[in-house]
Amino acid sequence: MQIYLFWGEDDFAIAQAVKSLRQTVLDPNWASFNYDKIIADRADAVVEGLDRALTPPFGTGSRFVWLANTTVTQQCSPELLAQFERTLPVIPPTTVLLLTSVKKPDSRLKSTKLLQSAAEVREFSPIPPWNDKELAQRVRQVAGEMNVKLTATAIELLAESIGSDTRQLYSELEKLLLFAGNRSQPLNPEEVAALVHCHAQNTFQLADAIREGNTSAALGLLAGLTGRSEPGLRIVAGLTGKFRIWLWVKAMIQAGDRDDKIAQALDLGNPKRVYYFRQEVKNASLEKLQKSLPLLLDLEASLKRGREEISTLQTKVIELSSLFR
Repeated sequence: MQIYLFWGEDDFAIAQAVKSLRQTVLDPNWASFNYDKIIADRADAVVEGLDRALTPPFGTGSRFVWLANTTVTQQCSPELLAQFERTLPVIPPTTVLLLTSVKKPDSRLKSTKLLQSAAEVREFSPIPPWNDKELAQRVRQVAGEMNVKLTATAIELLAESIGSDTRQLYSELEKLLLFAGNRSQPLNPEEVAALVHCHAQNTFQLADAIREGNTSAALGLLAGLTGRSEPGLRIVAGLTGKFRIWLWVKAMIQAGDRDDKIAQALDLGNPKRVYYFRQEVKNASLEKLQKSLPLLLDLEASLKRGREEISTLQTKVIELSSLFR
């Protein structure tokens, strides 16, 4: 019996994991007979999926049943729970049952506890844009899977350039793989920078312009981002991550903390980056950095409430850069 529960908002990462699992399970010659994807947002669809999971596969390989967009870890009737309790223990070893959900499972529910005890649970939440260490680890992992060789500094550059956009990470690594060809030497930062579209880097440039109080430059960078259809919430996430780091660094500097302690607090993979953060916040006051985060939070809330994106971003960028003059 192989049961999996994938959850999280990174839909592209989930899609990649599902693809990999499906390829491992199915015999390609019998895939059309043994693969079922069911949108399981209704109880009867879940029951249908459980019934198919009990069906032996045709030909060779296993049966793969995917219950997509399921809500059973957020709400589950007693009748549906009873169906799970009856079915999960008797699913044949030739079946792989996968459940996917965007929302985090509610650990208080009996259905969640049942699945956690019977299934392999994997989380696919986007990595926060300020978490350099995890972003670099993610690049290292995917690059290894795709057999793209990168130097350590090239990995850091790619992580900083792409941020938490899993879809673009795969796209850029495919581009780098084609560029590398059969060469055995890892790609260096200069080669990566020449080939990779750095949307996160451009967002960080926008943050720099705001911190310097340069309104015209900030609006120009914002226009470039929106002109390339960069989602407003992704821009806000990048700005929030950068200003949060700056606030943390500035507060710890004023408290007299050493670079190694600052690096540890920020969970930086490369402690030498603290020097550059020190230079960036040298002329920014702690009070202004503190005021920037509520403004960014208000911007995020406005976009999520459906306010017109470009004008809302422009207004808040002007307000933020005026704060740092």
